[in-house]
Amino acid sequence: MTTLSAVDQLSGRAAPERKEALFASFSARFGERFSRSEALRAQHANTLTWLKVQAPDAVLFAETTEEVSEAVSACAGARVPVIPFGVGSSLEGQLNAPLGGLSLDLSRMKEIIAVHDGDLDCVVQAGVTRKQLNEHIRDTGLFFPVDPGADASLGGMAATRASGTNAVRYGTMREAVLGLTAVLADGRVIKTGGRARKSAAGYDLTRLLVGSEGTLGVITELTLKLFGIPETILAGVSTFETLEGACNATIAALQQGLPLARIELLDEVQVRACNAYSKLTLPEKPTLFLEFHGSEASTREQVEIFSEIAQGEGGSAVDLAARAEGRNWLWQARHDAYWATKGLREQTDIIVTDVCVPISALAACVSETKQDIQELNLLAPIVGHVGDGNFHVMPLIDSQSTDEQARAREFLDRLVERALRYEGTCTGEHGVGQGKISYLVAEHGEAVDVMIATKKALDPLNILNPGKLFAEVR
Repeated sequence: MTTLSAVDQLSGRAAPERKEALFASFSARFGERFSRSEALRAQHANTLTWLKVQAPDAVLFAETTEEVSEAVSACAGARVPVIPFGVGSSLEGQLNAPLGGLSLDLSRMKEIIAVHDGDLDCVVQAGVTRKQLNEHIRDTGLFFPVDPGADASLGGMAATRASGTNAVRYGTMREAVLGLTAVLADGRVIKTGGRARKSAAGYDLTRLLVGSEGTLGVITELTLKLFGIPETILAGVSTFETLEGACNATIAALQQGLPLARIELLDEVQVRACNAYSKLTLPEKPTLFLEFHGSEASTREQVEIFSEIAQGEGGSAVDLAARAEGRNWLWQARHDAYWATKGLREQTDIIVTDVCVPISALAACVSETKQDIQELNLLAPIVGHVGDGNFHVMPLIDSQSTDEQARAREFLDRLVERALRYEGTCTGEHGVGQGKISYLVAEHGEAVDVMIATKKALDPLNILNPGKLFAEVR
């Protein structure tokens, strides 16, 4: 199996004098948009999990594709690593700078370049967030459905192949991105894809860059699919006596072709956390949050059908949110699950991990995962986008306890091994980053050689987000 050698890993490290000369030129060129502030550098390597912060040497706020190209080209000449940054919401250490270098912040690239409502697509700069886009296009009757929870930048969502609560009906960023503008490791600007809904011309470079986690290019613009806002949206909850029952109801609904828009699982521990944090009053039982899109008649019919399925699996009929405010409150509570979980045990680290399995394996995989949590005596809520077989586990760990850390590591290894045994994946949406490097070969085998060869062909100096995906930096 090919690996990135020590030489490859360190090829992005610049001689100190070259790096200082580069940064002096950036300071003169970009003024206040270039900074070496310690606090700002730490912020740009912030990790929301137990991964340690590895700050870059400097931060540059770019505003155009041309500036990104200029910066990347200069960094390549000086052998300085470049770590793309959106809003900082990634979960597997993608923003860390293990070799130092430049954090290239695209958050000021906020232009919505064009909206083609007749064709249901738009073109945006990478720093636009999903909420900003949806606010901008609301009056057109359209919306962008990919919703990972955080108000992430669309460039970052493409780079990590984000998913979220709507994926069961509308797909992930893989399906949502029609084309990209990206800056390669030598500063060249390329455009991939286009506005046509399909193409048979050449390699699919768009899909190559989507999910590459900043290791193959810096995404600066995106062409995205849009969808019509549904006539009627209904949301509600269904509670179950067992996790298996909740999963089986999900499986049955999907196998019957019920066009669910969202279906989210919370185990009883996560419900307890959400009740406390978001001021809900749900029974502390395994629970499904659901949303139905369509006409008034079709959504009511979907609710009735799902209620019958749920009751057949030991669950309750769907309790609908009375108004849009209640629906928004429900989904905000789901999006706040991370912060709710942190409140369960103070002064601990949180590990946010996810796996994804074929939908038919969901009940078995979740049930076995719950058994592991109990056997290893961990506090670890389960929550997930179970409509596409994706679920998350968030163990809370005392960082001072070597015993707890060892049990957590054993749990993570078991979780991934189980997902792969069920022909799933080590990560449904968080990506590999630093946190899941050790599992990539187990999942993809010799295909990792092809990934590394692609990386070396497009980034021979290994300056784009080094230390991610393939090998830990030692």
